[in-house]
Amino acid sequence: MRRLSNTFKLYLAAVCIACLWNCTENIDTSSRYVFTEETILSYLEKHEAYSSYVDILRQVNISKISNSKVSQLLSARGVYTVFAPNNEAIQKYLEDLVKEGLINEPSWDAFPSEQKLDSIRQVIAFNSIIDGGDELTAFFETTNFPNDKDEFILGCLNDKKLSVRKPSNQPDSIYINDNCPVSVKERDILTINGIIHQMEKVIAPKDVTAASYIQECLDEQRDGFLTCFRVIQACGLLDTLRAVRDEKYEELYQTGQVGDLIGMVAAGFAEGEIGYAPKHRLYGFTIFAEPDDYWRSQGIDPKDPDLLRKLIQWILDNHQYSDDDHFTTDENYASEDHLLYQWITYHILPMRIPKGKLVFHINEYGYNLNKPNTYSIPVYEFYTTMGKRRLFKLIESGASNGVYINRFPITDNERQGTGEEIGCDPDKVGSLVDTESPLTILNDMVNCCVYPIDAPISYNDATRDNFQKNRIRFDGMSLFPEAMNNDIRLKKASEERYKHVFIPNTQKTYNYFENMQQNDDMLFVYYNAWNDDWCNLHRDEMKAVGRFEVMFKLPPVPRRGTYEVRYKVLANSKRGVAQIYFGSDPNKLPVAGIPLDLTMDCRNDITARLVGWERDTGDDDYDAEVDKKMRNNGYMKGPKSINSADGTERDYNDRENIRHIFVRQTLDPNETYYIKLKSVLDAEKKEFYMDFIEYCAKEIYDNPEKPEDIW
Repeated sequence: MRRLSNTFKLYLAAVCIACLWNCTENIDTSSRYVFTEETILSYLEKHEAYSSYVDILRQVNISKISNSKVSQLLSARGVYTVFAPNNEAIQKYLEDLVKEGLINEPSWDAFPSEQKLDSIRQVIAFNSIIDGGDELTAFFETTNFPNDKDEFILGCLNDKKLSVRKPSNQPDSIYINDNCPVSVKERDILTINGIIHQMEKVIAPKDVTAASYIQECLDEQRDGFLTCFRVIQACGLLDTLRAVRDEKYEELYQTGQVGDLIGMVAAGFAEGEIGYAPKHRLYGFTIFAEPDDYWRSQGIDPKDPDLLRKLIQWILDNHQYSDDDHFTTDENYASEDHLLYQWITYHILPMRIPKGKLVFHINEYGYNLNKPNTYSIPVYEFYTTMGKRRLFKLIESGASNGVYINRFPITDNERQGTGEEIGCDPDKVGSLVDTESPLTILNDMVNCCVYPIDAPISYNDATRDNFQKNRIRFDGMSLFPEAMNNDIRLKKASEERYKHVFIPNTQKTYNYFENMQQNDDMLFVYYNAWNDDWCNLHRDEMKAVGRFEVMFKLPPVPRRGTYEVRYKVLANSKRGVAQIYFGSDPNKLPVAGIPLDLTMDCRNDITARLVGWERDTGDDDYDAEVDKKMRNNGYMKGPKSINSADGTERDYNDRENIRHIFVRQTLDPNETYYIKLKSVLDAEKKEFYMDFIEYCAKEIYDNPEKPEDIW
């Protein structure tokens, strides 16, 4: 079907919005305008209030490799959201630069060099524009702004996410990046290629790293997270927290050595036009910290010169470690063997996780995307912490009233149950991640978020035992911090540039995902699948075509013991057959089981009989026997927790949805395990596929009193 032009799309959108405004009684339309004959640029040019801004737009290039100006961008077809500073805002920004000592008077003639002048103009222009691409509704009215403290789905031209603040005591006030007010009167100005919001202050975020922010807090003895920050400094982690982006990848991308994948279908993928390579390879961090008030309640003063020794004693007294841990308690805090180092690194994940991505609510059982804030069954993510590799769980359910760390609830997990949380033992509640507190730091640092927590966390014996007693299902994309840091994973946009992300080949160019290695004979793409109703965990999936050989580093297990390791497949005929290798030596991985047939689904009655698959009958005893027969053959049905929104049977009875049990052996928490999948077919265009992997301890899958649940 022929695509509509962007101009016509915007015209339709304008008409639809106008109709909605006319039909809605409770919305004040007095400050909203629709200019169906104006581009963004022509509107700005006709209003003197934006004359300084227009001058800037005419002088800033779109990119380093283009002589086209931003003004030309805003006069062409497209879908743009423009936060246009008025003349007073720009003059005030120049005055602020005087206070900072950058210039000696608030004038464009006062800059010491043309280079500095160009950079300041670019800051103003690039941070004020969001390019919505081809999406019809990818411009943002104030009514569709993110929730308080959340970020816009799309980044600005500066490749940064702008955030929104909506003070509860000022219902008409909206701030961008915390302190840049949107004009109450001059907002929601709709043109044929986007929307304009007048800004009363220039959006000019400082590129403050976590290291510099923490150092500033330490220098000022700023209350809030002083205890945590003093420990981070003592453990020598500030250098690590200074990392922002991989300059080697930046050079490869800018010089064209990393390019997009053109013609995905021709290459062998089932769908897609272009797989877009990431523009950057950014680093990031998330810190979950007990606030200073908590430490005061424990009798520890954050400003005490003897803080570190007293905190070590508190960790020892409260057994915030595992008996299997080996650690020192001397003054060499920067050693990875030190108790304090091991304790604080369990509070840090090597990825920047914004408020809206702590967990992902998409297609879990009982959830409806049309009611995005009404949650059902528990949704969780397993990550590996910094420092010594340890498991870390984030979880949220309809009953939890927030995201928790290492919460292990009681769920209604019978065959005919709801899957929902029905209780939680006091010792398994976990620690609440406070996303609303004034202490929460979301946008102050370019590479880090900091969340206050309401109870201490550590990888002690109780935590490890709880992990051991619960099935550990981790999404394939959770293995790659780069996916979160570069806004690749589950972006809420279906445009091609976000839907299909090409991950550069390890051998030919660059190992983009540190935890993944791939060979020369494959092309690897992440499918965002935001608007695709696929029966995957979180809908998304990873694919490759060619004579693939791909290896992943896996998370640690919590305890030494016997585990099953399972690989979930949503099968179809386009996929290949892979031999799995599994072990702890990446250079000598032993074969794990028979080859994995990614085409095998139970729609074929012969395959169904081979696997032992039968549709659930509603007779729990009989259905449990079917499950047991499948397990004896090395297979399981897909989990009941994954649902479909299109009304089809995409759940436990989905014939394409099969878990393959490929390992049953003793695993050790001090070992790092790898899984490798290698094509056994002499075929150029067969697909590799990956969704999620499970660890399941023997006391769960072989429990004589309580069989493993189907969720």
